[in-house]
Amino acid sequence: MSTIRSDFPILNQQVHGKPLVYLDSAATSQKPQQVIEALARYYRQDNANVHRGIHALAERATAEYEQARLKVARFINAASSKEIVFVRNATEAINLVANAWGRANLRPGDEVLITQMEHHANIVPWQLVTQATGATLRYAPVTDAGELDYDALDSLLTGRTKVFAFTAMSNVLGTINPVAELTAKAHAVGAIAVVDGAQSVPHLPTDVQALDVDFLAISSHKMLGPTGVGALYGKRALLDAMPPFMGGGEMIREVFMDHSTWEDAPLKFEAGTPAIGEAIAFGAAVDYLDALGMDWVHQHEMEITHYAWQRLSAIEGLRIIGPGPERRGGLLAFTLADVHPHDVAAVLDMQGVAVRAGHHCAQPIHDRYGIPATTRASFYIYNTPEEVDVLAAALERARELFSF
Repeated sequence: MSTIRSDFPILNQQVHGKPLVYLDSAATSQKPQQVIEALARYYRQDNANVHRGIHALAERATAEYEQARLKVARFINAASSKEIVFVRNATEAINLVANAWGRANLRPGDEVLITQMEHHANIVPWQLVTQATGATLRYAPVTDAGELDYDALDSLLTGRTKVFAFTAMSNVLGTINPVAELTAKAHAVGAIAVVDGAQSVPHLPTDVQALDVDFLAISSHKMLGPTGVGALYGKRALLDAMPPFMGGGEMIREVFMDHSTWEDAPLKFEAGTPAIGEAIAFGAAVDYLDALGMDWVHQHEMEITHYAWQRLSAIEGLRIIGPGPERRGGLLAFTLADVHPHDVAAVLDMQGVAVRAGHHCAQPIHDRYGIPATTRASFYIYNTPEEVDVLAAALERARELFSF
């Protein structure tokens, strides 16, 4: 663990005179030196546009960029790197599917099914596309325990359902959904499965062929990579059949005054100059996680999460939202009596503990539980049990300050 932590220079600092305890990786993860160096190296020695030049720098940049695409494909076991589209983030990935696939295929009478536990990035794009196409948006409810209501789900998945879009892991509840089972349910009624993998891919082994998902959204910055880049996995046949999402340079084959033709996927969906250095550094993040092994990553987080569950559950007035530690990923969202989560987070910050407070871009699931916000501690490969102890002590300090 000390070897891993030494790869993350940002962790070696103090905040308000206290050693930094970073517990906000569900919002954005920290970056190892290897990723920082990959980004800097591109700008130091290979900075050039991709796919467009025949000089040495352009050829090197293109080779590194496409190698990063191949690394992402291998990381999730895609059948081909041509099934990986580079985007800005998981939000853009879902918007791409909603607009390119949804506008071409949805009609009045069709239904899109999502769940109450979705991030806004997997809600708002479907609201927009159903409003534009005349399709209907439906929501699968969540139980008091923080899991999908499967009886209701089965009644909502019908022959009218064309899309079932759901998160693989909730960024509030921590719930790990059975992706393969849910995908099979979607396919059984003729729907496509669109999976938000922003929280799952950084933390769990992911095999898109075994899961049989149609689309999977991935965010680099939540898995040790830079901001401003992510990936959309899509089955090749679906990507080939979809119209472009945006128009411009790079995504075209030929342009005439009265019409244009498109490149094949994935370039068809990558209009304009991409985030080249960030994509290359994204590949370096994949290398780092590969070297650790995703089974180890998941096991480490489960151990930390179980320990944190025990410590935090013992704090008077603290309520953890969602299922037990055996059914969740590496995060705990909670309330502390009637203290506003922003106040809790401010007290923790003064103790050097970085957490997230608010509705975490998932307002509907907070509404489901009748609470405006939660405080969220989220864990990753660099966190330790000792940091959980610091968190627990800081929460006890908050409880004393607010006198309950």
